[in-house]
Amino acid sequence: MDLSEIRRAGRPRKSVLDREKILGAALELLNSVGPEKFSMAALAGELGVKPPALYHYVKNKQALLVGMREVVSDSIDISGFGVLPWSEAVGLWARSYRDAFAAHPNAIALLATEPIAGAARTLAMYECVVQGFLAAGWEPNRVMSDIVALESFILGSALDMVAPDDMFDPGADAPQTPGLVEALAAQASLGGSRADTAFGVGLDIMIDGLALTNGLGA
Repeated sequence: MDLSEIRRAGRPRKSVLDREKILGAALELLNSVGPEKFSMAALAGELGVKPPALYHYVKNKQALLVGMREVVSDSIDISGFGVLPWSEAVGLWARSYRDAFAAHPNAIALLATEPIAGAARTLAMYECVVQGFLAAGWEPNRVMSDIVALESFILGSALDMVAPDDMFDPGADAPQTPGLVEALAAQASLGGSRADTAFGVGLDIMIDGLALTNGLGA
């Protein structure tokens, strides 16, 4: 047997790590432990490697967060912009945006507050949305404030999606909150998801309101 073959014995032919595997594992870890316990060392342990092995693919924690944001952004649907009417395109974008972050609720506080410089896929998503607003007639000085307003509502709704169904149940204090009890009962009688209903109502109001304040038809 060739000596070079002996030296290679036991070594994997391909690296056990790659950037996308690391990013996927990072999101899973963040989902399970939360932002307080999330670290490069914890991620390395989850992957069964030493922390330095990660730095070949992501140079630091900031770069890791940027990549994680890209993975989440990949699930956000921007296909309606430039194809559908503005209101329909925004609705499609907003619903997929909520679903993308609701799948990773622990990522909201960590990823949604990080700068996106270097996150090429996330930047491409925002560029498409901005161009969609501009093409619909938005003044440039209104575009980002309106997008951020929508995002604030969307991210809050993503958290509401994973909130417990009995979050508003007054329990033993029901006699002191008759209005709340009546409202909850009336809503329950309609069936369906409270979070989905609230999101649909709020999104319609926001889309119609933004179109109105910009002098456009939704």
